[in-house]
Amino acid sequence: MRSERSPTQPALDTLAIHAGQEPDPVHGGVMPNLVLSTTFRQPEPGKPLQFDYSRSGNPTRQALEACLAALEKASFGFAFASGCAAATTLLSTLGPGAHVVCGDDVYGGTYRLFARVMAPFGIKTSFVDQSDAGKFAAAFTPETKLAWLESPSNPLLKLADIRELAGIAHARGVPLVVDNTFASPMLQQPLELGADIVLHSATKYLNGHSDVVGGALLLRDPQLAERIKFLQNAMGAVPSPFDCYLLLRGLKTLPVRMRAHCQSAAELAQRLQAHPQVERVYYPGLSAHPQHALAQRQMRGFGGMVSVVLRGGEPAARRFLQALEWFALAESLGGVESLAEHPALMTHASIPRELREAIGISDGLVRLSVGLEGVDDLWADLLGALAAAEKGTG
Repeated sequence: MRSERSPTQPALDTLAIHAGQEPDPVHGGVMPNLVLSTTFRQPEPGKPLQFDYSRSGNPTRQALEACLAALEKASFGFAFASGCAAATTLLSTLGPGAHVVCGDDVYGGTYRLFARVMAPFGIKTSFVDQSDAGKFAAAFTPETKLAWLESPSNPLLKLADIRELAGIAHARGVPLVVDNTFASPMLQQPLELGADIVLHSATKYLNGHSDVVGGALLLRDPQLAERIKFLQNAMGAVPSPFDCYLLLRGLKTLPVRMRAHCQSAAELAQRLQAHPQVERVYYPGLSAHPQHALAQRQMRGFGGMVSVVLRGGEPAARRFLQALEWFALAESLGGVESLAEHPALMTHASIPRELREAIGISDGLVRLSVGLEGVDDLWADLLGALAAAEKGTG
């Protein structure tokens, strides 16, 4: 991952530690205080000092939101109780009859939100290949109010040319939202590439320790920010102060963690690519990835996620996953520990089988979240699991 530094802009490494986090003015503590209070005393009725009720605003959440905004080069940051809560709040800015153009390879929970939660409220969605600008452009209608991408996508690690697709959306007067969960702001800043809104499942790399569920929206438009602020309070899907504190703590090590994730994932992807039990490896850092050149232009590193297709389909994938030791068989990603999962049976099970197969989510696909363990230990674990997967495939 290339470093980022200029004379006028602090490095992301510096912002992750300091943005939004001033020392305690009373005692000088270098860590901002954790404010657990649900309510705040007012000097006179209806005139709070700054905060009145922690659903509406809290000092610890405010620090987190400021730090996230700085990392994404946004003007406004909003924290939520989960990535799905952030997405639901954003979609609540739309009305019945609105249409959304969405990438076809997205987190299963995102698909479920569009297809089973928003559709009954009259919000329609077209799922298209985000790596094909022509298909993306053709999906827009006069009713399209929002365009939605994941880059890299979950679980096939497709990239979208964010700058190009932002231009297509903006030519039609439509804002573009990019789910930046897989990359994190350390590897990619979509607002700098023309996107209007960045979404995160903060549960993943931002927190990095698999102990907080959270989400975030980052943006620059003041009018949209006012609407999001209203909905954040009115809908109430906000994180607790303690969760905000833990997320701030996690952000401080995000830069060093992402460098390690990228280094180990790249090494394992190269080794997996050469293994006879592996039919295909999805990783933007490989020269064989169809969008490797775009990844080099658009990203500062290639991430810690690797997906592989195993020979032998679902039976081989089951044997592989059950034989792993250092890689835990679990949903989620982006933590310090390595995780492995089967998208068709786990994270993307809510997508109908025919759609999964059309997208390329096969029964032999396994998604790996490469953690911070020793890379040779992880490779030994994968080799043992690959040997188990191979049994019975001949």
